[in-house]
Amino acid sequence: MQKRLIRKLDLEVFLSQIDPHPSPKASLEQYTIPADVAATMLHMAAYNYQDIVGKTILDLGCGTGRLAIGAAWLGAHQAVGIDIDKTAVGVASQNSMKAGLKDRLQWITADVEVVRGEFDTVVQNPPFGVQKRGADRKFLQKALEVGKVIYSLHKNSGKVSLLNERPKVSRGSIVPVSPSPFIQNYVEKHGGAVKAVYALPMSIPRMFDFHTKRKYQFAVNLYIITKQ
Repeated sequence: MQKRLIRKLDLEVFLSQIDPHPSPKASLEQYTIPADVAATMLHMAAYNYQDIVGKTILDLGCGTGRLAIGAAWLGAHQAVGIDIDKTAVGVASQNSMKAGLKDRLQWITADVEVVRGEFDTVVQNPPFGVQKRGADRKFLQKALEVGKVIYSLHKNSGKVSLLNERPKVSRGSIVPVSPSPFIQNYVEKHGGAVKAVYALPMSIPRMFDFHTKRKYQFAVNLYIITKQ
């Protein structure tokens, strides 16, 4: 377990070395979370809110493991990652071995709905619902069933354009924003409360045939949710 404060830049460099999915599927919205976004999310959870070090962590829709592995590297007691794609889970397992963290990580190939138990903290980058409307809802519902605190990324409503603000918001910066009324109502309906929401910039490269640009830049919202 880490005994010293880890710089966010060092965390980002570590996360950038974690291999992405070799053949992502558009239907599952398998966009590997960028290292800078994952670092911002985990660093805040660890040091602003004390929700990582010494805690049990669940990464729903873990992909190749950046959030779960990053949490373990920061000092989580145990981290579990679950994803429906066996290829992604296989890469995550290899990544955890390369990072020397195999003993504190567990990987499961299954739908997130099978998860049972209780975890201190849930971290997740669920599908935004671009390919399938409402795809993030079951992730939120499951997170609220099994987690005490949830850190969840969701599509920005479009009211905040970090990339066009002046002065320009730098990479890794965050801006407090209001929650989406729909997400807030959904969370409250399932026994949770939105503690804070932060908008932050995200960038993804061209990955699929329908992408027309070399790089896409947009804003995402990081929700911090507690169980009532």
